[in-house]
Amino acid sequence: MGVSASGKSTLGRLLARERKVPFAEGDDFHPAANIARMAAGHALTDEDREPWLSSLADWIRRTTRAGAGAVVSCSALKQEYRDVLRAAGPGVRFLYLALDREVAHARIARRAGHFMPTALLRSQFDTLEPLQPDEPGVTVDADADPGTVLRRAREALARFEAPGPPEPGP
Repeated sequence: MGVSASGKSTLGRLLARERKVPFAEGDDFHPAANIARMAAGHALTDEDREPWLSSLADWIRRTTRAGAGAVVSCSALKQEYRDVLRAAGPGVRFLYLALDREVAHARIARRAGHFMPTALLRSQFDTLEPLQPDEPGVTVDADADPGTVLRRAREALARFEAPGPPEPGP
């Protein structure tokens, strides 16, 4: 999860390949009207995001029922969106790719072939509710090259996914 240009898709693909699980690109779940709206420089409202969130949650439900793990890249900017996704699958965890505005802006300005214009970055940061301590997940600094961010993500996920100490006996 994170703002545009934080590296969600790049890192998601790498993690999915390493873990040998399916990868889903969250942008693919947006209705065409949402993509057109963003490409035209208009921020999405909660109402606009509803069909996207519902479609993504349905995919998580189906994947969970199939007993397969998966990696999904999506903004999930608000805690209420993450709550919907978490409710769709009991094992949903979040990897928040934290990035400052200047780096995100520079990355968006350099990339080609993506619908998200730099003009919408401010609205994403205004909407962003960083991962909270009571949410299942970890935060990783995404202000580095993909290899470094992948290493940071592996380390953070390993600590998060490690079993806790054994329960004391009777």
